[in-house]
Amino acid sequence: MDPSLELDLRIAGRGSRLASLHAALRDAIASGRLAPGLRLPASRELAARVGVSRNTAVAAYELLASEGWLESRGAAGSFVAELPRAAVSVSDRASVAPWADSRWLRGDAGGWPAPLVSGPPPAYHFKTGMPEVASFPFDVLRRLQTRALQAAAREPARYPEAQGLRALREAIAGHVSSSRAVACTADDVVITAGAQQAFDLIARVLVTPGRTRAAVENPGYPPLRAALLAAGALLAPVPVDAEGLVVGALAADARIVCVTPSHQAPLGMAMSLARRRDLLNWAAERQAVVIEDDYDGEFRFTSRPLDALKTLDRDGRVFYVGTLSKSMLPALRLGYVVTPAWARDALVAAKHAAGFGTPALMQAAVADFITEGHLLRHVRRMRGEYAERRRVLEQMLQRHLGERVQILPAIAGLHLAVALPGVDTDELTRRAWAAGVGVEPLSRYGAGMGEMPGLVLGYGSVTAARIPEAVRRLARALGTL
Repeated sequence: MDPSLELDLRIAGRGSRLASLHAALRDAIASGRLAPGLRLPASRELAARVGVSRNTAVAAYELLASEGWLESRGAAGSFVAELPRAAVSVSDRASVAPWADSRWLRGDAGGWPAPLVSGPPPAYHFKTGMPEVASFPFDVLRRLQTRALQAAAREPARYPEAQGLRALREAIAGHVSSSRAVACTADDVVITAGAQQAFDLIARVLVTPGRTRAAVENPGYPPLRAALLAAGALLAPVPVDAEGLVVGALAADARIVCVTPSHQAPLGMAMSLARRRDLLNWAAERQAVVIEDDYDGEFRFTSRPLDALKTLDRDGRVFYVGTLSKSMLPALRLGYVVTPAWARDALVAAKHAAGFGTPALMQAAVADFITEGHLLRHVRRMRGEYAERRRVLEQMLQRHLGERVQILPAIAGLHLAVALPGVDTDELTRRAWAAGVGVEPLSRYGAGMGEMPGLVLGYGSVTAARIPEAVRRLARALGTL
């Protein structure tokens, strides 16, 4: 018998051996141990394996086939049949684990709401959060990965340290110090599996379930809200205006404030310097902390960005979260936290509990990618490319949508937000998809209050040459409403 078909077919010492063999095979099929389409051993081989006569094995196969468990294909042999789902009894949560958190089982706690449309990606997809991959220097990264693999072959086996490879922490500390004026060292950096794990770890450390109130921007980034909710936080949505998060609207008992000051997600405005100072003063007065999500601030369209909140932080209240998903590739799953010293050990302990560490070979390759200057060159090249795409997108929106669209101002990033007063943007999203254009309604980012009708248009995966036709199709879809 094929080793993959090893089964515990215990044939009863008394009674019908045929009944015992039939029951053992039936139970193996019903439980899924023998998958649909699997070819079973010949009757002679089965008989020898379980210690019955060949006639008994043949009879068992014939009985199972008559019941619909097996399908006989003549000389090709006997195969496990494709069974209707009702033929297999599967217990549900109510009978097995009624205490399990139903939010996860319903799919409500994963971050993003369910998409309005599904199916193959449309011809033109303004998907948010996706950088251009065609221009990425894959050959360079491949060479650096090979170097890391060769180095690993010369070293004893070990698990990566939970805080992250020191070489990568040093590279990131140098990068954010020069590009974002965040003064830090390798000891201040914790490497994570993307920004999402950073949010999760910070929430684990800071949130007391059912007691800690966390203020979040509205509209804001749904996966960040999901990480806080998973940790048991009480969410307090806060409106934003032209200067960013409205500090005066913060709940007095909020102990965590989450912001995207460089490029508000999703509306795009930058938090003013005065507002940044107000927020830090507010946090100091109430012994609160701030999670600063700087997700794509490297792609700015002005000569100099405003200082990061972390740059202005003087008493260790800001957790600065960054990611390499936008500046390099989402598939790397590499992010980081520049953490206050008092929280570093706690974050590292939480990271260790969540999975020891991040794959060291990729960390080593990316560390070299940064220190050898490849990241800086790539960011500079793509900054110009994204600025051109944004220019073309704004121009086409004004030309084809005219007064129906209000382009929201932004100075950085990989997406553009637009307001469409009086438009059912959920329906527009469906019609645009049918016309071959993928867009996201602003409603996907709302926290349930004061939602603005509009769209979020990511241009990381749509070239400047393809944007005019995409907007023409979007305009035709809008014209049908």
